[in-house]
Order: sequence, then C-alpha cells, then structure tokens
Amino acid sequence: MKKFNFRKVLDGLTASSPSSGSSSGSNSGGAGSGSMHPGGTAGVLREEIQETLTSEYFQICKTVRHGFPYQPTALAFDPVQKILAIGTRTGAIRILGRPGVDCYCQHESGAAVLQLQFLINEGALVSASSDDTLHLWNLRQKRPAILHSLKFNRERITYCHLPFQSKWLYVGTERGNTHIVNIESFILSGYVIMWNKAIELSTKTHPGPVVHLSDSPRDEGKLLIGYENGTVVFWDLKSKRAELRLYYDEAIHSIDWHHEGKQFMCSHSDGSLTLWNLKSPSRPFQTTIPHGKSQREGRKSESCKPILKVEYKTCRNSEPFIIFSGGLSYDKACRRPSLTIMHGKAITVLEMDHPIVEFLTLCETPYPNEFQEPYAVAVLLEKDLIVVDLTQSNFPIFENPYPMDIHESPVTCTAYFADCPPDLILVLYSIGAKHKKQGYSNKEWPISGGAWNLGTQTYPEIIITGHADGSIKFWDASAITLQMLYKLKTSKVFEKQKVGEGKQTCEIVEEDPFAIHMIYWCPESRIFCVSGVSAYVIVYKFSRHEITAQIVSLEVRLQYDVEDIITPEPETSPPFPDLSSQLPSSRSLSGSTNTVASEGVIKDSIPCLNVKTRPVRMPPGYQADLVIQLVWVDGEPPQQITSLAVSSAYGIVAFGNCNGLVIVDFIQKTVLLSMGTIDLYRSTDLYQRQPRSPRKNKQFIADNFCMRGLSNFYPDLTKRIRTSYQSLTELNDSPGPLELERCKSPTSGLATRTPEAALGFYRNEIPAVRQRNQVHHFPDHVNGHCTSPTSQSCASGKRLSSADVSKVNRWGPGRPPFRKAQSAACMEVSLPVTTEENRENSYNRSRSSSISSIDKDSKEAITALYFMESFARKNDSTISPCLFVGTSLGMVLVISLNLPSADEQRFTEPVIVFPSGTFLSLKGAVLTFSCMDQAGGLMQSPYEVWRDPHNMDENEKTWRRKLVMNSSSSSQETDHQYTIICSEKQAKVFSLPSQTCLYVHNITETSFILQADVVVMCNSACLACFCANGHIMIMSLPSLRPMLDVNYLPLTDMRIARTFCFTNEGQALYLVSPTEIQRLTYSQEMCDNLQDMLGDLFTPIETPEAQNRGFLKGLFGGSGQTFDREELFGEASAGKASRSLAQHIPGPGGIEGMKGAAGGVMGELTRARIALDERGQRLGELEEKTAGMMTSAEAFSKHAHELMLKYKDKKWYQF
Repeated sequence: MKKFNFRKVLDGLTASSPSSGSSSGSNSGGAGSGSMHPGGTAGVLREEIQETLTSEYFQICKTVRHGFPYQPTALAFDPVQKILAIGTRTGAIRILGRPGVDCYCQHESGAAVLQLQFLINEGALVSASSDDTLHLWNLRQKRPAILHSLKFNRERITYCHLPFQSKWLYVGTERGNTHIVNIESFILSGYVIMWNKAIELSTKTHPGPVVHLSDSPRDEGKLLIGYENGTVVFWDLKSKRAELRLYYDEAIHSIDWHHEGKQFMCSHSDGSLTLWNLKSPSRPFQTTIPHGKSQREGRKSESCKPILKVEYKTCRNSEPFIIFSGGLSYDKACRRPSLTIMHGKAITVLEMDHPIVEFLTLCETPYPNEFQEPYAVAVLLEKDLIVVDLTQSNFPIFENPYPMDIHESPVTCTAYFADCPPDLILVLYSIGAKHKKQGYSNKEWPISGGAWNLGTQTYPEIIITGHADGSIKFWDASAITLQMLYKLKTSKVFEKQKVGEGKQTCEIVEEDPFAIHMIYWCPESRIFCVSGVSAYVIVYKFSRHEITAQIVSLEVRLQYDVEDIITPEPETSPPFPDLSSQLPSSRSLSGSTNTVASEGVIKDSIPCLNVKTRPVRMPPGYQADLVIQLVWVDGEPPQQITSLAVSSAYGIVAFGNCNGLVIVDFIQKTVLLSMGTIDLYRSTDLYQRQPRSPRKNKQFIADNFCMRGLSNFYPDLTKRIRTSYQSLTELNDSPGPLELERCKSPTSGLATRTPEAALGFYRNEIPAVRQRNQVHHFPDHVNGHCTSPTSQSCASGKRLSSADVSKVNRWGPGRPPFRKAQSAACMEVSLPVTTEENRENSYNRSRSSSISSIDKDSKEAITALYFMESFARKNDSTISPCLFVGTSLGMVLVISLNLPSADEQRFTEPVIVFPSGTFLSLKGAVLTFSCMDQAGGLMQSPYEVWRDPHNMDENEKTWRRKLVMNSSSSSQETDHQYTIICSEKQAKVFSLPSQTCLYVHNITETSFILQADVVVMCNSACLACFCANGHIMIMSLPSLRPMLDVNYLPLTDMRIARTFCFTNEGQALYLVSPTEIQRLTYSQEMCDNLQDMLGDLFTPIETPEAQNRGFLKGLFGGSGQTFDREELFGEASAGKASRSLAQHIPGPGGIEGMKGAAGGVMGELTRARIALDERGQRLGELEEKTAGMMTSAEAFSKHAHELMLKYKDKKWYQF
C-alpha cells in the first residue's frame, strides 16, 4: 500500500492558497534592507528542521598572509635567532623564519618603512618609518605589538644603527645631526652630535644628510659618521670631538668596516669603491671602479652607475668577500640589475630579474670585531626574495620554501577548497615534484628561526590560483601554511601567437589572451574546468599516465539580439530558408584564421585562439579532454563567459555569457544546447521561436571586447545598461496551457509529435555549432521527424517596433517576467569614466517600479549555474537531473536533463536537454544556488568517483562508472527539497516541488553582494556573503536568520572583488595586493585556537661566546671593553633632550597587551624561563668576572710581595 504523505498535501494546499500567493508576491517585491519575511510553510519548516548554529559560532579575524610583501623597502636579519624581516612602502612588516613561521604586522599610520634593526637575540625589532617615527616591536609573542614609539618633530630620520648588545640607538637625520635613543625607555638622550661640530669650522657647505652610522669594531667609543657629500667623520664619543675627518669628491652611498677596525670601505655615486686606512686619512688607501673601463696613461677609469651598497666581509681561511649592488657601466643600459661578488681576483656578476631593493650578508658571528665568515647573501628584489649560497664557487641560490611566486604572473581568479579528499594533496604533490626546477643549492634554507607546530586543525585545504599567462597553480593551504603542489599551463592547448598576429591579439583581449577568468573544480571526480578571457572553456581530466593525443575542439556560435525579433511574412520567407547562411564555412581554422581581416570583410565564425590540430604530448596530471570556443559573429568578438558549471556524474559542462547559454556533453563531445537567454523563456512551444533577420548597422565597438575590472563580472557595465522590468508575481506553468500553445503552432506536423521529438531540437542545434575532431555525429531527425527550427512557415510578416515587442511579449509565455532590475551592472565602483554620459549614468538607478520599457541594448547575462538532482517542475513526484540557471535580471530557470538510463548507453545514446518551464525571481543578479534535503542537510551535487582514464591495468569491459547521485546528510526518502538562491540583493529559500517561497531576506538596498556561497560550519549549512560596502554577513539556513554582520573590508580595489571567496569550516581569502593572499576566518573556534596554530618568532637561544682576543690584542686593541655608554649617554651626565625635538608615544603592546597576545599559561612559563635563563647567564658572567678579578688581585699581591722582598735590604744609593 502506498504511503500517504499528509505533509506533502499540506504543502501543496498552502502553495495554492491566495494568502500564499500574496505572500510570495510581496516577497519578490522586496522590503527594507535586512528585512526577513517567512512564507506560508514556515511553521511546518521550523518544526522539522532544528538549526544548531547561533551567533556565538562566528567571529571575523585575519589568520595569515601569504606571498611576497608588496613594494618592499627594507630588510633586516637576526644572525642568532635566524629570522628575517621585510618592511614595505605601505607600512607592513613581514617576519619570516622556518617554513610555517610567517608573521605579518602593520603600522597604524601606513607610513613606509625606511629601515629595520633587530635587537639581536633579544626578541625585539626597531622600525623607522617615513613619518619620522621610531617603533619598538616586541617579538616574544606570536602577534608582535609595538611597545614604544618616538616621533621626531623637527628632523627627518635618514639612518639608524644599533650596536650589538647595546641599548643605545644612534639616529642620523636629514640635517646631519646624530641623536641617541635609549631602547629600554625609548627616551631621547641629551647627547647630540651636531653637524657643525662634526665638520671643520672652515667648511662652508652643509655636509648633507647622514647616510651611515657605525661604531668602530676596535673601539666602541668611536663612531663613524658618513655624510652624503663624501665627508666621513671619526667621532670620539668620550671627548665629544672629531678624531679624524676624511673627504672624497663623490657622494657616499654606504660604508662597511673591516673586522679589525683599521680600515673601512665606501661606495660612491660614480661606481667606485674606496678603501680607507685610519693611519693615512688624507686620501683613500685604494680606489677601484670594478665595472669601469681602464684608461691608458694612468687616467682615471670611466665612471659607472652608482654603487648603492657595499659589504666588506672577511674570512679566516680565504680572501675577503666584497659584495655590492649597482656599479654597472652606462654603456650597458639593457643589462638587468645585478649583484657583484668579488672574492680574491674572481668577480662574479649575478643578474636579477627585478631591481634590487636591499641585500644583507649572512655571517656566522654577530660580533663585528671577529672574522665574519659569510655563508649566504639575502637579496630583496622588487618582486622576489632570493638567497645566494657563498660557500660554493658557482654561487647557486637556495630553494625558497615560502610561496613568494604567487605573482609570477598576475593572479586573475582564485578558488578555495577546505576539507578536501585527503589523498589529493599527496597525488598533486607527487605529480608536481617531477617538474620542479633543478640547480638549487644542496644546503638547507638558512633562514631557519622560530618554532611551529601543526596545531589542532588537521583537515586538508587547497587553494587554486588562475593567472594572466594562462597558468593555474594548486597550493597546499593546510594548517595556515602555503606550499605549491602542481602547476598547469593551459596555453599549451593553443598554437603560439605569430609575430604578425600580435595586433589582432591586442584587439581581442588586449594584453593577455590566455588569462584565466573562471575556475570550476570537482575534487571528488578530479574534473577540472577553466574559462579564459578569449571566450573559451577547457575541460581537464586527471591521469597518472603520460599520453599523446589529439585535442578535441568544438566551436559554438552564440548570438542574441532583442531588437531583431520579427514576424516573417509567408510570401517573403521561404518555408525552408537557405541553411548556407547559417552554417559556418568548412574552411580550415589553422594558420591565418586569426589574422587581421582586410578592410570591408566582416569576421564571422572565427575563434579568438587556434587549438593545436596535431597530436599533443600530455604529461601526467591534468590533461585537456575538450576545448570549447565561442566564435566571432557578424564582425563582433565573442563576449566573456560569466558563469561556468560542470557535472562529472552527468558528463555535462554548461557556461553562459551576456548572449545566452551553452550546454555541452563532454563525454560524447557534442553541443546539446546553444541558445540566447530570451529563447530560454519560450519553453511553452519549442517551435514558436521566430527566425531573426541579420543585424543591421553593425558597429565595431571597442567596449564589446573582453573587458576588465568589474565588467568581468557584469559584462554590460561599460555600457551602463539600465533595464527596468515590472514585477510579475507568478507564471502559469501548468501542463494545460502548454498543450494548447503547442496546438496553435503553424506547423501541422507538430501536434502529432512526441515530446521527445519536439525536444530533440535542443540536442542538435547544428546551424549554431561547428565541430572539429568530433567523435559522435547525430542527424537532424529524431524519431522520423524533422527537428530543424527553420522548417516551419510563419503567418505574419511585419516587423515589430520596440514598443510592440514590449507589449506583445510582456504577458506572453515567451517573455520573462517584467520587473525593475537592480543589478550591480548598473553601478560603478572606482572605475575610470571616459565620457560625459558615463559620468551622468554612474550610480543612476530607476526609482520607479512601474517602468516596463526595455532598453534596446540590454542583454540578460547568465550569472549562475548549478547541477542538482531536483524537482524540475511544479508538483513533480520524483527528482531528476536538473540545471539551475540564474540571470543578471534575477530570474531563475530550470533546465531538465534527460540522460540515458543504462550506463552502457551513456556513451552512445543522445542526451536531451530542454527548459522545464519553471521560473523563480529575485531582486538583483543571481549569484549562487544550493539545495537542502527535507531534514535540513546540505545536498552535494552528484559526482562520478574518479578513475584513471588511461589506466592500462583495468579491463574496459568490466569497468563501470561509479556515480554518487545523492550525497545528502539524511538517508530519508526525498519527497521535497529546499532550494537556497542568493542574488546580489536578497536571498530566498523555496520549497520544491511546490515552489513556495518560505523565507526571503533582503540583504542590502544601498549596495550589492560581490560573493555569496553556501558553506558548512560545524556540520551545519549557512549562507556567507561579502558585500561591496565591506560587510561580511552570515545567515543560517534555511531560516536566513542573521548570524554575523561585520564591516570588515570596504571595496577599495577590484582585485578584492575578483578574488574574494568563501569555503567550508569558516575559511575565506582574497588577494589583498598584487603579490599577497590574505586568509581570514569567520569561525569563533578557529579564532580561539589561532594562537596555537601560529609560529613562535622568538626561541630561547644562548648568545654565542666572543672569541678570545688574546693578551696583546687586549692590551693594544683599544678601550672597547671599558667603554660605558650608560655613563656617557645617561641623564646624569648628558642631561635631558628637548621635549619639542621628539615625542614619546606608549605602544599598545605593553605588559598587559603582551600577556593578552601571548595568551595562556604556556606563554607565561616561556617568559619566566627566558627570564631565568637570562638571569642565570648574567650571574655566570658576573661570577667569571669576579673570579678573574680575584686571580688578578692575587697575582698583583704576589708580585708586590716579591718586589718588596727583593728591595727590602737595599740602600737608597744601590738603586
């Protein structure tokens, strides 16, 4: 006996009641911003589904930033802790250690970082910014914080120097003065070295800004001051006078000491290096121009470009290293930026891909008065960070473990997948490891400081980035790290552009013809699909085996024009029009098909790119299975693809743009449907579509080319299309009128056709498609009936005006419901405006809801696609394969997919697709779909379990496709579903098959949503939205209750809109700069556990002991050991500095802030242990010094006693 479902009867009764209809109508009309309206069956839904998510589950916070620091300006290295710091022009600081230790911090002022100085092995960092402020950062916590700031009011900072194991910071200024700052209190000392005291009184010119400060390795009481004009002053801190003054004709850029403290080297603006000896300061001991041409007769060498920095590092067992940047000859203007390494008589020039910002030599010892023993050079470039190995003669570079090459080609789109199948990362890594570059140094990465553990988060995460050169990178993003797994180059599918084709390429896609526009990936089936700006779609399948195969290519002609609808007359239109005008010519597309057409010739049926026609070798990994290209139509290039979806279970890929929808069977390599958007609404009679005359007055408009910025998402933005539709609350899609309309068809044979025969048209749209290398071909007849749309005769012959078109189609079954369009395509966000019309129309919206006129240039773009097992029609009893189609005008259409029942027939029998006649409407362009089962569990799209398509071990006869058709969390029989649809203005939840709107939430009225996704959090589904005004909003499902609304990030750059994406488990990301990815979380649990997941920047390490100087060096090496800076610079002797000179600003990272940031008992124990270690170390040093003093006292007493005994009995005259 069939089970009686009383709930389903109630659902149907509620849907057909007048109150339900009025409720649905009011919902589609929209309410105030943020309002929520439950529908008729909300009470039943609340009883069935218990929502577990509450607002306590959500909190927004940034987690980690990946990539290369954007616009770097400064570099610093701690040789004991082995951590590296990079400052940027935007005020950011990135601190790097071992892989996993990557910290980002930001100055609140946003001022550029001029210089960075580590307090070596003390867990602190000093930064000098362009707003003349010094900051002290505490690195003994996972989130560094500013402890103190010192703002200079009257002078500009140019250079800073902090001696090793000193608490006094030397600060040089633009006026030439040198100030001294106490690091512990961050208070300015009263000791000042004025520029007029440093130079000779007879000097009449200002020496310029201070460009260098350093204390003598031999004597800490002597300070070397370098001025820009070439003056060098050797200042005695005790006597407060200049001990030596050196002068050179060329400007100084940098200075570095020899470790003995007797010589130093300067780099100059003429490309020269001068070596000075303190014993003969009158002239340089040695002058060289390394890259200058030597002149005859002892003339001075030819000047070169400035040497911006030089480092002079000594070795115990070999010649010293002299490393400098710049200094190339002027006659080699085309040479790339270089780093020169001089070691003995050998000179090695390392050419860089980008300009050099800064470099540092990494040495074994932190003591400046010992042999430095350099082992590597860290070179900071404008767009890269490289480290050169100095221990090998060929100077190889280390393999960089950080993801510094995200921007190798500009990122154009991103995708984020959390909780992926666990084997995917290993598989992708094993494939990608085979293609890694060779020639790296065999030693470990030298920047190995800090500590990091996996933490509690263990699920795998993968980030995919698409790039402007057509490459795609897969990244392992598990446990807040980032490591590249695999790289795919889509450009290998196409022929290389010839020299003569450059102009044509620029016309169509401007700069990057292979740029990736959209990504769709099914991790379970490993089907990967991409679309590019040249209007192509590539379907990839994953295989572990290398193959050589020919790439199958399909070319689709997609055209849509509202204004060209006519009703042809019988006497003027033949019953069978000439198909030669619609069928593309059979000429070959290889060779010159993509060249510039001669004047007067209209391009037609030509793709933007040429697919390779020869067999192509495909390495293991993702291999191209099918390429689909849109072609030129009547002299106009194809429009960009705006939506993309793939179903591995159905073997179908669908995509759309502002012209229409294309559905392709990638198993049989056949186009199933290629139709204009307006034609999708005419589903009541498939043969009522009228043929269209060719367009008149074609104009080649540059705006029709593949566009950038926000127009990538809404292709009609550059035209400022403002289409207004009047709301139509309900469509009559009952089967009765459908049959009546079919009977009214002028073609006599249609009334007797089977539905399958009528629907065959959508499978065999041959006039609109040209296929190449196609495997299967189908005739134009199904079940003995002609399926060509041109086989019917037309009853009327007059052309309708635009007003007539509006009136005729307004209420007819072939038109979409009219309503006011409030799409984001009508808005402009930070885009340049070139015409007065565009200036007037930006932000211009129609405020009248009664306007029903249609703009002639308006086009309804396909903005969202979604494959699902669902109810195709109202009150269906069973689910079937469906494709949900969302448009830019807020309309939702359902396409039915009729698949062969048997698995063996899938490769031979045709797939039939047809519009089901179901329409739903929202306000604004549709962004995303999702489905929930009757128990409230999120339903995943059907997929095919992956198998290697080229596995030789499997028997093809015994192999069958393994399909997962319904992966919902509930195992109950599905008698109804809940469909979640989100547009750029509102979200709605519909009950299927009754199509009753249960909930509607008007998310925003003044802005629009850029990105929306249905994600899983704590085993429950929710809707996550990112709005253009910067708000991140989370709503529960299915009730659409607001859980979170945070003003996180205003839309300041289209890069954010293009790359922002949500994923499961409370994760999200976006491209914060052209070179960096910012990850964030909206999960309260992850925010609480974030401290455990971040790496430790500071680890307790004992400072290496200084080498024994020996008796003679201690006796004659200077007075460095007895120099007391505290006595000299303290307030007691130097006095207080002027209050107007600098202002002290306490930072937020004090003791309280440090405790809160470090968090927990472990942080307190670590700090206590560090304090004990430091105290013990100091006590040990004190004990050693005490023992040494006691030994010296005993020796002195002994020698004094012996001397007394020797001269005890002698008289005075015996001396």
